Amino acid sequence: MLLAALVFIGAGIGGVIRYAIGVQATRLFSFDFPWATMAINILGSFLMGVIAAWFVLRPGPAGTQELRIFLTTGVLGGFTTFSTFSLDAIYLWERGAPMAAVLYVGGSLVLGLAGLAGGLALVRGLAG
Repeated sequence: MLLAALVFIGAGIGGVIRYAIGVQATRLFSFDFPWATMAINILGSFLMGVIAAWFVLRPGPAGTQELRIFLTTGVLGGFTTFSTFSLDAIYLWERGAPMAAVLYVGGSLVLGLAGLAGGLALVRGLAG
């Protein structure tokens, strides 16, 4: 129950940070390219790498499971799920499963886009 509460709180924090960056980016840059989303995905992936490495290199009291879950699944999960996607892909590659990594990345991209297109088509079709 504690871990679920930490994820809930962290996701709220990450979501608010994502929103604030998005608002600021739209003020600074053009609307013809999703600059904010790209920046958030890159920053989130970088931070996921920093946090993942920190917890591997610093086990012990500072590296508790609760803090790790709060920061990764919670804050970064609310900020961007792309960071988790990136971490999973790199872990597959580092574990000596390059084909699984390529399948995961390619499948997530292609099937994710297909799923979104399918959802749009379904609702548009129902709406008439």
